[in-house]
Amino acid sequence: MKKVLILANSSGGLYDFRNELVVELLKTNQVYVSVPDEVAIDKLREEGCEIIHTDINRRGMNPVQDMGLFKAYWKLLRKVKPDVVLTYTIKPNIYGGMCCRLQKVPYIVNITGLGTTFERGGMLKKMVVAMYKEALKKADCVFFQNDRNKQIFEENGIYGKKAKRVNGSGVNVEKYNYEEYPANEKPKFLFVGRLMKEKGIEEYLSCAKTYASRAEFDIIGYCEEAYEEEVNQLQQEGILRFHGFQKEVKSFYKGTDAVVIASYHEGMSNVLLEAAATGRPVLATNIPGCKEAVEDNMTGLLFAPRDTGALETTIEFFLSMSTKKREAMGRAARVKMEQEFNRKDVVESYIEEINNVI
Repeated sequence: MKKVLILANSSGGLYDFRNELVVELLKTNQVYVSVPDEVAIDKLREEGCEIIHTDINRRGMNPVQDMGLFKAYWKLLRKVKPDVVLTYTIKPNIYGGMCCRLQKVPYIVNITGLGTTFERGGMLKKMVVAMYKEALKKADCVFFQNDRNKQIFEENGIYGKKAKRVNGSGVNVEKYNYEEYPANEKPKFLFVGRLMKEKGIEEYLSCAKTYASRAEFDIIGYCEEAYEEEVNQLQQEGILRFHGFQKEVKSFYKGTDAVVIASYHEGMSNVLLEAAATGRPVLATNIPGCKEAVEDNMTGLLFAPRDTGALETTIEFFLSMSTKKREAMGRAARVKMEQEFNRKDVVESYIEEINNVI
C-alpha cells in the first residue's frame, strides 16, 4: 500500500470538512495524520489513520516555535517515507512544503484562505510571500478555494507545478440534509465562528442591539477575550444568546431563519455551505469565499464587508420579506449546494491529483 501523509493544524477541522477524502484514501492507502490537538483523533484513529502529534502555534510567528515545526516535519518525512503529502492551512503549507521540496517528496498544497497578512501588506507580507514561493515551487498541485486567492498568489509570483480550483471543501449534502423552514415567532439570526474582528463580530453585535426588539440573535463559537465582557453584558440584557463552542451545529441551523456571515476574508466559508445545504438563506459579505456560493436575492443576500450600515440594511430587507419568500430562498440555496458544492465532487478532484502522483 502507498503511504499518504496529511499535515494539518486541526484534527477537528480535518474530520469535519475533509473526512470523506480521508475515508476514500484509506480504502487503498496507509494514511498518516499529523495534527497538534486531540479533538477528533479518536475518530480518525478508529477509521484506520495513524495519528502523529505535532505542536503548532496557529497564531503569530514565533521564530523558535516555527523552526521547531520545520524540524518536526523534517523528521516526520524521514520516518514515514510517504509517497505523497497533503498540506492544509498556512504553516503546514509553508514548513511542510519546504521540507517536502528539499527531501524531494511529492506534495499537494491546499490554500484554505490567506488570513490578514496579504491585506495588511508591509514587511510581514513580503516575508510570507518569500516563504510561500520557496515552499510551493515544487508542489505537484496547489488547490485554491476561490479564484481571488489564486489571482493574489499569481500577482505575487507564487506558483506550484499546477494549480486547480475547487469549491472549498464542499458540503456533505447527506449529513446536512434539507430541514423544513422554522415557524419562529420572531425571525432568528445565527452567527457561527470565532468571535473576532475579522469575522465581523462587531458589526453583528451592533445589529443585535439595533434589532433586538424585532428579531433574535444567536452566536456559536470561541469568544476572544476582547469581546467577552460585551457579549456577556448583551446576553444579560436579553439582546442575544451566546452558546459558546458547539461540536454539533446542525440543530442550530435547523432552528434559525438565516445565518449571518460578516467575515472580511474567507477561503470558502464552510458555515455558509452547511447552512445553505440545510435550506437556510445566508446573509454574507460580498467577498471571495462567500460570493461564489450565494446568488444575491436568490439563495441569500450579499452586503459590503466592514460596514455595519450595510448589514443593517440587509437585515432590514430580510425582515421585510415574507416567510414564504425566505423559505423559497432557503430551498434555492439547498439546490445550489447539491448542484455545485457537493463534497463528493471535491473529493474526486483531490483523488485525481493524488493518483497522478502515486
